[in-house]
Amino acid sequence: MKPAFAALLLVCLILCSSMFEISALGVGAGSFCSAKCRQRCSKAGRRDMCLNFCGICCSKCKCVPSGTYGNKHECPCYRDMRNSKGNPKCP
Repeated sequence: MKPAFAALLLVCLILCSSMFEISALGVGAGSFCSAKCRQRCSKAGRRDMCLNFCGICCSKCKCVPSGTYGNKHECPCYRDMRNSKGNPKCP
């Protein structure tokens, strides 16, 4: 393998792994959101998707309901956020 190609491959792998971490917790998710979303999505069947949407909702609403399901009355912004089809966006 040529050294230039190996270096390019290494750079691509590093960039891809850092982008995955950002997308897994939502855009702009801080430590508050990541901790709350990990707890909220701990029992989810599709954990990656749950973490992504929870991170997006948390970064906009600055709150995540307690527990792994329900309790959305604790955070009206989180509860009322809808997707393009009108279904609840936040897990």
